Amino acid sequence: MLTRRDMLKAGALATVPAVLAGGRAAGAPAARRAAAAPFTVPLRPRRPLRPVRLAGHDFYRLTSREARVSLLPGTTTRIRSLNGRMSPLIVAERGRPVVIEQVNELDVPFAMHLHGGHTTERSDGHPKYQVEPGGRRRYHYANDQDAATLWIHDHSHHTHAENVYRGLAATYLLTDAFERRLPLPKGPYDVALQLRDARFEDDGTLVWDAHGFEDRHTVLVDGRPRPYFEVAARRYRLRLINTSNERLFELVVGDGEEFTHIGSDGGLLPAPVAVRKLALWPGERQEIVVDFARWGVGRRVVLNNAAPYGGEPPEIMRFDVVRPAADHSRVPERLRPLPDLGASAVEREFVMAFDPSTGQHLINGKPFDVDRVDVRTRLGVTETWRIVNADTQFGIPHSMHVHHDFFRVLDRDGKPPAPGEAGLKDTLALPAGSSARVQLRFTDHPGLFMYHCHMLGHVQMGMMGQMELVR
Repeated sequence: MLTRRDMLKAGALATVPAVLAGGRAAGAPAARRAAAAPFTVPLRPRRPLRPVRLAGHDFYRLTSREARVSLLPGTTTRIRSLNGRMSPLIVAERGRPVVIEQVNELDVPFAMHLHGGHTTERSDGHPKYQVEPGGRRRYHYANDQDAATLWIHDHSHHTHAENVYRGLAATYLLTDAFERRLPLPKGPYDVALQLRDARFEDDGTLVWDAHGFEDRHTVLVDGRPRPYFEVAARRYRLRLINTSNERLFELVVGDGEEFTHIGSDGGLLPAPVAVRKLALWPGERQEIVVDFARWGVGRRVVLNNAAPYGGEPPEIMRFDVVRPAADHSRVPERLRPLPDLGASAVEREFVMAFDPSTGQHLINGKPFDVDRVDVRTRLGVTETWRIVNADTQFGIPHSMHVHHDFFRVLDRDGKPPAPGEAGLKDTLALPAGSSARVQLRFTDHPGLFMYHCHMLGHVQMGMMGQMELVR
């Protein structure tokens, strides 16, 4: 099947340049692959950033700047960082607002988007509010939504894919009293992990090729290459975030052992689901519980990717069970009930497709235009969106990410969604030729918001629309 990658190799998309690190021409020789041997680098739990707490708010300053960090053993890598770190962590509390002052010390624009956040237009990361080099801006997050695993990334116009690839992504865990009352694993046994891929030169240089997603053979977990992580023989809650530009992870624990799926983009599922494989597409979050007591102290358990690219190992990371521990946690039969969105009053269709004549990815036949409003919808009105991936000729997967509010999946290709998609979502992957219907209702904040594919290379090539929410 002819893919976009094949067409690029054949020169059919000559109008879309491939940009390599260091400004080299697209025809330059490919960099040699560099990676650490699997399970030679330890993974340490991240400590949350410490805010200034004042007047019922938490205040942070995040500076986007270049920094040299150690990713591969024996080398340093220049990244685009937040406060000089790879994968920083913020922990927030429902009802306690967060204010982030974003300072841009890069030579490219930056627009901070809280992915999954219910925010105002001016704090959503809209490109018209992007922070130019040398500028700064304050983002206000009311945290008036249920607990969920969210993340922060760049949403600037034309530079977002490279910025995210080079490191501009943070984890944002929103907690609430309802979730704390549940007997799920807590404290050091509740661990968030950013998963992504990368390509390196032998000297540790991070290589950026806008179309080279199949050549990114080093998997990073919180910036560590295929690490090992020491755990106790008990249950852990693992919050997995895919911050890759275009990489799919199909998660398998050990030799296909059963684990428990408890949450997705919008937080906890209505009920836990026993699974042996779980897809994690770019932008998505999946929360699972793994009981390492079943293996016992001294055992090693590998988290694998069942969908690796050709010629690369499947391992993502290894869990080393190193000590016993008391465990009073459990997974209850019921988690968080779904909200009732009522009957839909409006139906819309969004067709996602690649145009080989222009090299653009389109929604409803149009590339993104910051000066054009594609959809106007009223706050408080429930809608059903039918999303279609029409790329049957090229076999290209797409996904739909909707800003501002979560949605429910009604069906896929006319069939009910799997139990793992029964919760609230903000990013939905669609294989070529498939369709899905989702139900959503926007609330509270009028203004301009985005919807787009979360394969970030596709967004950079036009696959984004703009909606205006009105009262």
